[in-house]
Order: sequence, then C-alpha cells, then structure tokens
Amino acid sequence: MDGLNDDQGLLVDIGPNLGAINRSVLVATDYVVIPLGADLFSLQGLKNLGPTLRSWQSLWKKRLDNWETCPEKSSYPDFYLPQGKMQTIGYLCQQHSVRLDRPVKAYDKWVNRIPNVYREAVLNEASNTTFEQKDDPYCLATIKHYRSLIPMAQEHRKPIFNLTSADGAIGSHANAVQDARKDFKNLASIIAGKIGLQL
Repeated sequence: MDGLNDDQGLLVDIGPNLGAINRSVLVATDYVVIPLGADLFSLQGLKNLGPTLRSWQSLWKKRLDNWETCPEKSSYPDFYLPQGKMQTIGYLCQQHSVRLDRPVKAYDKWVNRIPNVYREAVLNEASNTTFEQKDDPYCLATIKHYRSLIPMAQEHRKPIFNLTSADGAIGSHANAVQDARKDFKNLASIIAGKIGLQL
C-alpha cells in the first residue's frame, strides 16, 4: 500500500459479513486469515466465504485487465489499483468456554469438521482428511475464550493485551492479560512467517 515500506504491513480486522465495504477492504489485501468458532454458523460461513473470495478474485482480475487496455490509463500514470490477491493462509479457531451444561464433545464435533470444510470450500480441493483440527497445518492458532476481558476491552476501547489495573484488570484478570499478550505475540509471529514479513 502507498506509504508503506516493503518490510511493513497493515493488519485489517473486518466484521463477519460479505457486504460491499468488506469486499472493498478484502480486494485491497494480499493475505486473509479466517477466524472461526466451534459452531454450525462458522462452518456455514466458511462454505460461503470460499466461493465468494474466488468470485471476487476473478471479477477483480477482469477489472484489472480492462484497466490495462483502457485508453485513459496513460492519462493517470500514478493511479494505483490493488492486485486483489486475497490469498488465504489459514484459520483461527476460538476455544469454547467450558460450561457444565455444554459438554466439550458437542464443540469438538464442530471443530473437527473444520479441516475438511476449509479445504473444500476455501482451497477448492477435494478432501477426506482424517486428522483433527489441532493437527491441521492450516490452523494457525486456537484462540482462548477470554471471557470477561472482552467486554472490559470493549468498554475501554483497547486490545485485551493492553488492559491495565486502571481498566479493572486486577488479580486473575491481570494474569489473563499477560497470557493474552503472549498468545497474540505468538500468533503475530506465525502469521508473519506465513507471509514472509519480518517483525
């Protein structure tokens, strides 16, 4: 992107929908990481997302090709269009919040369907994998359920790993903030490694 050096990157977090604003953002991205939950809605969203991204890539390529042959292009030598790469590099899976009335097996059933659905819907590959999500090389991380840290971070408009005692992160919350900092630093390193970015 204009204003960024070759060794810099820009991370954009968008909402879970396929509307026009998100399409515009994604067209301008090189890489995509897909966050998922352990539920039917995430799997269905994944099935919709894969074909949609491929369609957007194809349609954007046609627009780029049209611009290359457009007579007006020579009048706008500094006009930059993103390449519309949108390469998916993997997914994140949010760990469920364990409750006595919701058995872990109920969540594992959904989680362990993700590797096949990701390959079929997003990578457009025939898949009959037998490994579990925790062994899937496309699973970049399992994100912990940070429970009450989430509303606390939303209230103070900051990332959960930047919460302080002044924000109410004391005792066990302070420990959870430290854990979150380590988890997200590790995730950033994994993503940077996948895209060849030096942190």
